[in-house]
Amino acid sequence: MASAGFGGDEDEEITGINVTPLVDVMLVLLVIFMVTAKMIVSRGVEVSRPRAAAGGQVAAPILVSVDKDGAIYVNGEAQPDAERATAKVRELRGGDPDAKAIIDGDEAAAYGGVMRAIDVVTAAGIQKVSLANAPLATGAGK
Repeated sequence: MASAGFGGDEDEEITGINVTPLVDVMLVLLVIFMVTAKMIVSRGVEVSRPRAAAGGQVAAPILVSVDKDGAIYVNGEAQPDAERATAKVRELRGGDPDAKAIIDGDEAAAYGGVMRAIDVVTAAGIQKVSLANAPLATGAGK
């Protein structure tokens, strides 16, 4: 007896898996992770950075911020004193000899506060330190 329909018996099970929806979902997730990666890397305390013509964006897993009052934050967490900040940076560094840190100081912060942040990072064993700044407006440095 002939069966009516496209593929033969209606009682046959479908054994193939359609992977197109899975690929679509994975591509959407990839785009979401790419867009949010920048926000995840640059977490920290909102500070008003000084402007300079030199410098650019640097990604580092350890961000030490100094607010205008001189308080130190490590990856967004307030640290009550330099010893605890050093311990937190050392913990984040792990055993990585090539660990990098960014010092993000508010332009209204005293010079001593930024120097304390540099001391915290170097005491934790990190030798590669960068200072964050905001880009200089075009035509402003002439």
